[in-house]
Amino acid sequence: MATACWSSTALGIDHHAEVPSIYDVLVDSKKLADVVQPVVDVEGLFCAPATIDLAGAEIELVSLVARESRLDRAIKAYEQPLDYILIDCPPSLGLLTVNALVAGAEVLIPIQCEYYALEGLGQLLRNVELVRGHLNPQLHVSTILLTMYDGRTRLASQVADEVRTHFGHEVLRTSIPRSVRISEAPSYGQTVLTYDPGSSGALSYLEAAREIALRGVGVRYDGSRAHLVGRQQQQDQHSMSEGLQ
Repeated sequence: MATACWSSTALGIDHHAEVPSIYDVLVDSKKLADVVQPVVDVEGLFCAPATIDLAGAEIELVSLVARESRLDRAIKAYEQPLDYILIDCPPSLGLLTVNALVAGAEVLIPIQCEYYALEGLGQLLRNVELVRGHLNPQLHVSTILLTMYDGRTRLASQVADEVRTHFGHEVLRTSIPRSVRISEAPSYGQTVLTYDPGSSGALSYLEAAREIALRGVGVRYDGSRAHLVGRQQQQDQHSMSEGLQ
C-alpha cells in the first residue's frame, strides 16, 4: 500500500492521475477493494497505488472527520485475507504518516548506513512515541533493516555497529548491500527481485523477508546464511523462496 508513488513505480503499477488510488480512499472514503491492483510479476502481491493527487491530501484531510484513522477503517473493511500489509510512507509526521501509524501495529524502519540517517532515526522514533501515546497504544518498532551497506567503508561499519548496539534484536541480522541493480530496477517498473533475481541485492532482500517471516512464527533465525554472496546464494535462492511460502 503506497502513500508515496515510489512503490507504485517499482511494482509496475499504473498510477497516473485518473487511476483510482489511495487518495480516493483517504479523502473520498472509497473502498480499498476498488483501488487495489494485482502486481503482474508477483503472484499473490497487491498494491493500492498512490498518484500525484496524494500531494494535496495533507491539506484536504485537515477538515475531515476522524482524519487520523481513515486508513485504519479502510483496511478493517477490506475483506480479502492477506498475510502482510506493508504501508510505504515518508519518515515525517504529516497526516499521511499518522494514518499509516494508526493503521499499523508494527513499524519497520529501513536505515541507510550513513551518518545523517542516524539523526533522522531519532526524530522518527519520537514520532512513533507520540502516536503510541495518543492514538495507537499497540504501535511499536519491531524491525530495523540496514540498507546501502558497504563493508569496504569504515562509516558503514560504524553506523551498523551503533544501530545494532542500541536496538539489539530489533535489527535484522541480514543487511542490504549497496547495489547498482537495486537502483536500476525501478526505471524498468520492477523490483530488484524480478529485475535481477540472482543479484546480491535481490538475494539479500529475499533473505531479509525470510528472516521477518520466521520471526512472525516464532522460529529462531539462522544468521549464518545472511550474508552469502555469489554462486552459493544462487544455489540457495530456490530453497529460500520455498521457505517464504
